[in-house]
Amino acid sequence: MRMWLCGWPRDSTTNSENTMKRTIGLIGVYGFTLLIIAITMAGCMPGSGNAGPNHPAGFFMGIWHGWIAPVSLIGGLFNPAIRVYEAYNTGWWYDFGFYIAIVGGFGGLSLMRTKNK
Repeated sequence: MRMWLCGWPRDSTTNSENTMKRTIGLIGVYGFTLLIIAITMAGCMPGSGNAGPNHPAGFFMGIWHGWIAPVSLIGGLFNPAIRVYEAYNTGWWYDFGFYIAIVGGFGGLSLMRTKNK
């Protein structure tokens, strides 16, 4: 039977142990999620072989490549086949999607907003 004092249990070791277990569990879940996201992104980077002369990257692939451009830039440092921009694309529509993602995907439009006081 626990003794309660001001709403807190007297035995604080069980609280700290539970908090520690919860923290370790959350770190594991976040780590696993980041690993899955990294693997998924690695398969869809520009220059990874998904697009070619017979199947060029289009508007939606341009949006995706714009969103992951910083990750592609870092990946390109370690693998020269990975590019920031897909060479095999549909032209204007790919460019339009790419630039929309670059400008809007990282909050560039929010820089122009003013806060109401």
